[in-house]
Amino acid sequence: MEKRKYHKEPDLKRINSKNILFNNKEISAIEVYCKKYRVDNKSKFMRETIISAVLKKFSDDYPTLWNDTQLTIQHQY
Repeated sequence: MEKRKYHKEPDLKRINSKNILFNNKEISAIEVYCKKYRVDNKSKFMRETIISAVLKKFSDDYPTLWNDTQLTIQHQY
């Protein structure tokens, strides 16, 4: 069986570290969630959760041609 070769872009290699502090209730909630939903890799889970929130916010804040008020007025006609 042939081994797979992974070609990662240099910018995608994880070389930066950040620390997060949680209080007892927060860490307990995370532990319960991970156990309930069988999350084995907590690092991956937290990374994906954070990046999803960031990308969603970027998408929500993306400039549009019209603001919400103008869109509401246009949909009335």
